[in-house]
Amino acid sequence: MKANFIKFFSLLFVVALGLTVSCDNDDAAGAPAIESVSLATNDSLVTDGFANNMYIIRGKGFNSTKKIYFNDVDTYFNSTLVTDNVIFVTIDKNTPYENAPSELKVVTDGGTATYSFRILPPAPTVKSFNPVNVADGEQFTIYGSYFLDPVVTVGGVQAEIVSSSLTEIKAVMPVGSNHKYITVTTPSGASTWNTAVGTAIYDDVFYSPWTIEAWNNHSYLTSLTDAYQGTTFIKKNIAGWDNIQGNWGWDESVSQYTGIHFAIRSDDAGKLVLIFNGTGWGDATRAVTTGKEWKDYKFTWEQLGGRPAALQNISFQEFTGSAHNYYFDNIGYTVD
Repeated sequence: MKANFIKFFSLLFVVALGLTVSCDNDDAAGAPAIESVSLATNDSLVTDGFANNMYIIRGKGFNSTKKIYFNDVDTYFNSTLVTDNVIFVTIDKNTPYENAPSELKVVTDGGTATYSFRILPPAPTVKSFNPVNVADGEQFTIYGSYFLDPVVTVGGVQAEIVSSSLTEIKAVMPVGSNHKYITVTTPSGASTWNTAVGTAIYDDVFYSPWTIEAWNNHSYLTSLTDAYQGTTFIKKNIAGWDNIQGNWGWDESVSQYTGIHFAIRSDDAGKLVLIFNGTGWGDATRAVTTGKEWKDYKFTWEQLGGRPAALQNISFQEFTGSAHNYYFDNIGYTVD
């Protein structure tokens, strides 16, 4: 990193020296030409770039530069960082990257030089996918951001994309995807969601035999923006030391999993105790803290006393002694 900065400022020094020469040799303006673009921090050649980063444009005929455009956005530049052969310029943070011409233009007294140069969005972010328990060959939806020219893989196997936008992808689950992780890759990077396929107890719905009985007086809220996973999550105002109880069931397939996970938040600072298979009431070692932001918690079988013969019940006990609004989402098994 230190070497990069030394190189960067050395380049600036060279530009400064060049300015005095170019001012003395400012002949009639010739037509400009762009030969290459480099990332300023390490002077590496690039064919695309990111907003709010500085780049070096190399070519000729830049002395009389009047305008610089990235994707038709009039981009500010410091004239003291321009010579006949080099321009240092920072791409405007509001430069569009979707439905844009992917073009750099330098306008001078001698004409306009154009150069193919793509502006990329930030790296993608996968917020969730739904349904979690999607079977091979069925369609599922990925939610997130910056999905420009996406490629979807599940456990390294590419999935067929049905449709996509910057915030949503519909794809078909490839064969052999159970217990694998979904990754979205774009020219800007990659993002993997932290829940494996086929591991849900609750995503937007409960999977049999699990549910929460109506007498808990809980509710289901639907909001893509506010949910941790998918679009729908659970809310209950839990009085001090009270609880929200899942129903009792029996799932003896736990040997294929390593534990359980769940996401929780609250309107203010709270604390809950995980009640697993009816045990743990008042056990501070199983307490989790909550706040306004979602937190994803994992408990291994070892933390829960060893791998059980079956999963029978998941409940939560309020542990601050006062009432709070608690929210629950993305309840399921872990596989690693």
